[in-house]
Amino acid sequence: MPNHPLSKSSGPARPLPARPAGPPAAPYPRRRTALAALLLAEAMNLLDSTIMTVAAPVIHADLGGPASGIPWYSAAYTLPFAVLLITGGRLGDIAGRRRLLRLGIAGFVLASTVCALAVSPAMLIAARAVQGAAAALVIPQTIGLIRAMFHGDALARAMGSIGPVMGLAAVCGPVLGGVLTHADLLGSSWRAVFLVNLPLGLAVLAATPLLPEDRSERRPRLDLTGTALAVLGTGLLVQPLLDDGLPRFALRPWAVLAGGLAVLTVFGLQQRRRARKGRSALVEAGLFRGRGFPAALAASLLFFAVVNGLMMVVVLQLQLGLHTDARSSGLTLLPWSTAMAVASWSAGAHLVPRYGSRVMFAGLAALLAGALAAVAVYATAPAASYPWPLPVALAVCGLGQGLFAVPFFTTALHRVRPHETGSAAGLLNAAQQLGGTLGTALLGAVFFHAFSGPAVPSAGVTGALFALHGVRDAFWAAVALLTCTVVAAAGMRSSPVAATAGDR
Repeated sequence: MPNHPLSKSSGPARPLPARPAGPPAAPYPRRRTALAALLLAEAMNLLDSTIMTVAAPVIHADLGGPASGIPWYSAAYTLPFAVLLITGGRLGDIAGRRRLLRLGIAGFVLASTVCALAVSPAMLIAARAVQGAAAALVIPQTIGLIRAMFHGDALARAMGSIGPVMGLAAVCGPVLGGVLTHADLLGSSWRAVFLVNLPLGLAVLAATPLLPEDRSERRPRLDLTGTALAVLGTGLLVQPLLDDGLPRFALRPWAVLAGGLAVLTVFGLQQRRRARKGRSALVEAGLFRGRGFPAALAASLLFFAVVNGLMMVVVLQLQLGLHTDARSSGLTLLPWSTAMAVASWSAGAHLVPRYGSRVMFAGLAALLAGALAAVAVYATAPAASYPWPLPVALAVCGLGQGLFAVPFFTTALHRVRPHETGSAAGLLNAAQQLGGTLGTALLGAVFFHAFSGPAVPSAGVTGALFALHGVRDAFWAAVALLTCTVVAAAGMRSSPVAATAGDR
């Protein structure tokens, strides 16, 4: 689930375009309606991600294919979204943010229609990838357009409205996905979770004439070579985990992983060379002058790998192991989403101003406690019965997510210089989305390693038992990743920079 560093709740970290100096501009007309359209565009992205968590097993049951392919339905969206975010922002700087928003929303609506009409896993995965690319065009434009329409205190209020909207979308997503899939309106089943994007997207498109056209005065150049290397490298890194599960002794998956790391190494060298030549690069080289920001990227990657991966394996155990319906799965995740929204608001409004980045470690401790509590639930629950204490453990996990997100982004961006803020926010958001992709792949692979091993039936009491083992192993893997997250978060505070008000 995305998180916004500038709101008092959760939402994605986005670059902040610079505002030209000069006298305060007159209030933009119809800005309230225009703001509502931008918030709807933001919420549509998060809804599409969280709805898929619940609907994916139902889609698999209908379209067929190996069960280990289920994580692709989410990863196919988040991977292009992650690696194309910065390029999408720069396209808005060059061609105009309203134009790119309109293009992205149109692409998102068309891709959603194709998703709803998909007749095979390959067709759905391809359409999901187009959805992710379209979202990468939409999301970077929203903050720039808000800053073009609002000024002073009104700008602060408009930015603050993002958090509650994202929190509401996070709460509604799993429940809406479960209800729509279970309702089977007009025989649509899971297809309704994509069709719901059509009225939302068309409403945003209808409101785009109310938006101002806005672009950067200093238009950056696109780094198409860097973008291609980032797409190829991350794709090679994730693909073996999604297709082969946990690599064992077979040469091919290890060779693909090594190839991904090699391509990403070339990407890093290419970025450094562009920076030395004074050319526009995707990554601001100055961000890596110390260890604080690299530690923040690592923490973002690991943390959101845990969050996204755990939510997915919980649903997989319920639907594949216990054969519960999508509505029950969505309601099981509701305590997590609700606790996350409440904790995000509390952290932004009260805790972070008083305690600063220490709230971040309280969030990690709560998430770790929730994961261990879930392990205990799975260790004691009967294999073929619904684990009734689980929602309580998931609520603790959501509490941890909400407490971590707000101070994390504030601390990470506090350590960069003003001219690096846009690149830093874009990289943090990309790391967040890539972490979600890796978490879906890795924890999904751990789950299916137990659930879909040789000669293991996937139905009946035996299948439920192996699903229980799989989800328990995935939670243990998440505990290991959280331990690494704590180390990375500690590295964020080790840089010799001024402390935030809450740290003094």
